[in-house]
Amino acid sequence: MITDTYRLVESHACPMSTCQAPAGSPCRTTSGKVALKYHTARFQLVPALRSELHVATPAVRHPGSVWTALPVQKVAPPAVPMEVRIAYARVSTRTQEIQSQVDALEASGVHRLFQEQISTRVRERPEMKAALAAAREYRSLGAKVTLVVHEMKRLGRGALELLKAAEELRDAEIELEFLTGPLAGKHDPSGHGAALFAFFAAMAESERDYIRDKTLEGQETARKSGKAIGGVKVSDDDMLATALRLRDQEHLSLREIASRLVIRTGKKRGQHPSPATVMRMLREHDEVSALPSTSTH
Repeated sequence: MITDTYRLVESHACPMSTCQAPAGSPCRTTSGKVALKYHTARFQLVPALRSELHVATPAVRHPGSVWTALPVQKVAPPAVPMEVRIAYARVSTRTQEIQSQVDALEASGVHRLFQEQISTRVRERPEMKAALAAAREYRSLGAKVTLVVHEMKRLGRGALELLKAAEELRDAEIELEFLTGPLAGKHDPSGHGAALFAFFAAMAESERDYIRDKTLEGQETARKSGKAIGGVKVSDDDMLATALRLRDQEHLSLREIASRLVIRTGKKRGQHPSPATVMRMLREHDEVSALPSTSTH
């Protein structure tokens, strides 16, 4: 099986009109040099890399040197089992034991096992992300893949978190199996198990509605009490002027503009604003500028 990231990327021709590097060769710049990183449109053709922000060109491809087409290396079709079972185990605190989950998962005949100690309040779970990436990669190679967890709450506690994982599995045609609990058994998102994924979606919609209603109720209560709604404003006139110059004259992206700005007041003093904050600041300015001017006589 191809394991080098750059070979996975280079197994596809680059779809970028300004590059169009053939399979087997690195991406190239408009000036005819080997690009320092692969174009996003190319590495996102690899299922396991779709969530990455960038993939660097390895030293073996001599990034920055003059680009030349390389011969396509014929790779033998990877040998993968007809069915790959990938397991995921998780506990929230160090005082909880994880071995019973591991033992049960190994006894069920899994091929690979990912485990971590991390709270469900943490949005990014590295081992969960790695398990899903491995599952997508095996699926892209033609294997039937099943993600196995001990029980539903190990996959996620909240409905929104469960739906996010379920949507990834459904989109990649990966089956889900619970060893215990009321939903014990294997669920195929494209077959009889589709009802479970629809259930997750309904739960998530219900939770979103509940959160929205409680938020609106809290805001209304705060207004009646005379409290301000929303976070502390981090932008000022100088920051806006700099952002406008970087956008209109230097044509930088929101992320690049945010990296050039510094918050001057409040708890976030000295930090960079988020790209979302920059977008909101510029949008508000543009909306005000678009209003018809009025004059008094």
